[in-house]
Amino acid sequence: MEQERLNATIDPACLGEPPLAIDIITQLDVFGVCLYSMLTFMSSVSLLLYLEQCVYIYKKLPSPKKTIIMWINGAAPVISTMACLGMWIPKAVMFTDMTSNCYFAVVVYKVLVLLVEELGGHAVFLKRFSGQTFKISTGPCCCCCPCLPQVPMSGRLLFWLKAGALQYAILKTVLSVLSVVLWTNGNFDLSDLEVTGAAIWINPLVGVFTLISLWPVAIVFMNTNGHLRSLNIVPKYAMYQLVLVLSQLQTSIINILALDGTIACAPPFSSQARASMLNQQMMVMEMFIITLVTRSLYRRTYDALRSESHDGEKNPGVLLEQDI
Repeated sequence: MEQERLNATIDPACLGEPPLAIDIITQLDVFGVCLYSMLTFMSSVSLLLYLEQCVYIYKKLPSPKKTIIMWINGAAPVISTMACLGMWIPKAVMFTDMTSNCYFAVVVYKVLVLLVEELGGHAVFLKRFSGQTFKISTGPCCCCCPCLPQVPMSGRLLFWLKAGALQYAILKTVLSVLSVVLWTNGNFDLSDLEVTGAAIWINPLVGVFTLISLWPVAIVFMNTNGHLRSLNIVPKYAMYQLVLVLSQLQTSIINILALDGTIACAPPFSSQARASMLNQQMMVMEMFIITLVTRSLYRRTYDALRSESHDGEKNPGVLLEQDI
């Protein structure tokens, strides 16, 4: 009886599915129209700036570096575009999130490849660092394990580092597609925390694969960033990390707040749908800013790194930089 009385006091919209796009449009007030228009404009500008940047990169940079940089530059605009679509069409959030996550999973691998390419490519990288010891006690997996031994760089180690980053791009895509398939069949629900639910098994797996993929990238960056400071590699890496935190950690935190009721229901949005809507709106603004910063960092051409004169030399060759 008490449960029935409690259900009677809850707006049915708080227990239903996300609203249709037309329901959102018809209920927008003046502030809502201005907000949605501004966010759509920001998302459109992000996408247009990215397309213009692709043309610039295609003309100015050699292969395969230009393809890699196009992928990395596209992280923020793609996420912003998908967030804008999810904001206007809440029922499509599973598809927009899947697209964003799968794209960024590839970007994680591309960042590792870019670090190797900036040092001359696979062969030159091995020639420069072969036999040198690499510190592996880095985040996110082993930053609290300074006792781990340093390992010498070799072709086999580089292969496993690339494989560790690549597995996320493959497995994340597979699990994302599986999640969407189960969701369409009613078997995948983020609010279902029962042991029989699919989300309780898939999401932790994705988290493990994410950590495993970030570790190789961090190992290569921490051991080689001193050679690439003239390329502004530190702020570039920081932007990649920021996209990671905002697109993965921020989304997870907001979803958790919705599940425990901290984010209240606001018809026509349920608590979970409202949390998703707020996250999409924040993501558009954040990715717009990151797009502008990333564009300024990559809109340069550089001469190739000079080879080190001998193995014991600590400072890499001077890198000439030209603003275009």
